[in-house]
Amino acid sequence: MKIKFCGAVTSVTGSCHLVTTDKHQILMDCGMFQGGKTLEQQNTEPFLFNPAEIECVILSHAHVDHCGRLPLLVKQGFKGPIYCTDATADLLQIMLPDCAHIQQKEAEWASKKAVRKGLPEVEPMYTMEDANATLKLVAPILYDQLFNVNDQMQAVFNDAGHILGSAITELWIKEEEKTVKLVYTGDIGVNDRPILRDPVKIKKADFVVMESTYGDRLHESNEASIKELIGIIADTVKRGGNVIIPAFAVGRTQELIYELNRFYESDRYYHDLLSRVHVYIDSPMAVSTTQVFRRNAQVFDQETREYILAGDNPLDFPNLNFTRTSEESQALNDDPNPKIIISASGMCDAGRIRHHLKHNLWNSRNSIVFVGYQANGTLGRRIVDGEKEVSVLGERILVQAKIYYLEGFSGHADYLGLLDWVKGLQKAPQNIFLVHGEEGAKDALEELIRKETGLNCTAIHGVTEVDLADASGMTIEEVKEEFVNEEQIRALQDKLADLQETVNEFLMNANIVVDEDLSVEHMVEIKNAIMQLEKETIQLGMTVTKEGRK
Repeated sequence: MKIKFCGAVTSVTGSCHLVTTDKHQILMDCGMFQGGKTLEQQNTEPFLFNPAEIECVILSHAHVDHCGRLPLLVKQGFKGPIYCTDATADLLQIMLPDCAHIQQKEAEWASKKAVRKGLPEVEPMYTMEDANATLKLVAPILYDQLFNVNDQMQAVFNDAGHILGSAITELWIKEEEKTVKLVYTGDIGVNDRPILRDPVKIKKADFVVMESTYGDRLHESNEASIKELIGIIADTVKRGGNVIIPAFAVGRTQELIYELNRFYESDRYYHDLLSRVHVYIDSPMAVSTTQVFRRNAQVFDQETREYILAGDNPLDFPNLNFTRTSEESQALNDDPNPKIIISASGMCDAGRIRHHLKHNLWNSRNSIVFVGYQANGTLGRRIVDGEKEVSVLGERILVQAKIYYLEGFSGHADYLGLLDWVKGLQKAPQNIFLVHGEEGAKDALEELIRKETGLNCTAIHGVTEVDLADASGMTIEEVKEEFVNEEQIRALQDKLADLQETVNEFLMNANIVVDEDLSVEHMVEIKNAIMQLEKETIQLGMTVTKEGRK
């Protein structure tokens, strides 16, 4: 058995890893390369495998750098299932058509320039038809559900706490009577953040494939960034300016809504301030994504779920406005009143945010607030790095607005968070492979992990294939122990107790008993039933809250 690191090996984008055995080939993620022209050119290079021979894709989450080339994979012959969490499946319904729309629009624009030069028209990387064909292959799986990938592999998705539906994947690979456990972190989130649960710590693994985005950076606290953001808003409004926030449509936008709602309700001064200032979510994708969040509240953290069941909707407050049409978006730049505009894309390389930057970057009364990672080569990175003049939509714009970068809002763990996650491993893996990071970040994290834990750790630089066949592996008894153990049984008993009041009738009819005699199959069935009940219960709370507001 082998793993080949095909993407996210020199940067934080293009995640794609090929796992092969003597009988099967599967992919973990198939993401798009984002950044400067050199990186983006890799999107059109041939895959390092035959897409038609890939049996399935295990997808960690719905960010473009992890899922953005799935339609290209399908276009070139892939026909297998795409396994992901149910929330990720919902988000893909928004993300992939949007990516296809962008591909077609950019190809149309490039074709006009090419034709004027006597060159052939430019074909899009993929089309809406390819995106729709991809969506038909999506196979949703609940968190904690053991599922068969093929006759040699089984997998479980654990909450990664990065965005809604993000997963840390446990993959058991059996070959020649030996079972090797591979853990793929995808992107690891931050502990104690609003809305989402903390990343799950995995106790045992033979090999780990781990992200390293902030392997050399320490974030300021989330609370400090929130206070700074509110202070920036107050100062900007006082001088009559706009606050422009480039934010990823999936995750960061919803967290900003949540935090603004919290200040609106809990602080008298900021309630008065925000009651006079309109907040605009100017991204059709972000609007649709927020609706997906509302439909998947069962995976929110306990505090947010209690908030919902108490009768409040944390993703809504007075003066919050959602704009869908281009006319509504354009009107924002004609409005002289101070306002907050949250718009995609988060790295300013596409979408409506570029129009807002064009109209606001030059004005010293305004503030531009970055709340997420800015990849090398992107417009956002150039602004954050202090360039005094940038090109926006073909026009040179002076940067005279105040520029802020609040890392406390990042959806990625910093190096202490990544180290903390590694320390949760109770069985020493044979190796931890670091991907999804710039060169310095990977090298710094490799050194830190080796120094602090003594574990083997390898920073992946460039396309690399590793043989996993020499792993010691796990016995059948060890595999079973991961699913049926005292901690798992206690967790199930606690969940059943928590749900008893709202689903008492169901429990009486189902007569579910959780004890040490459970088989793996029965354990999985009970988990699935509980997760479904949990999802329906929280969704009911969201519906009641929404109806109560009308």
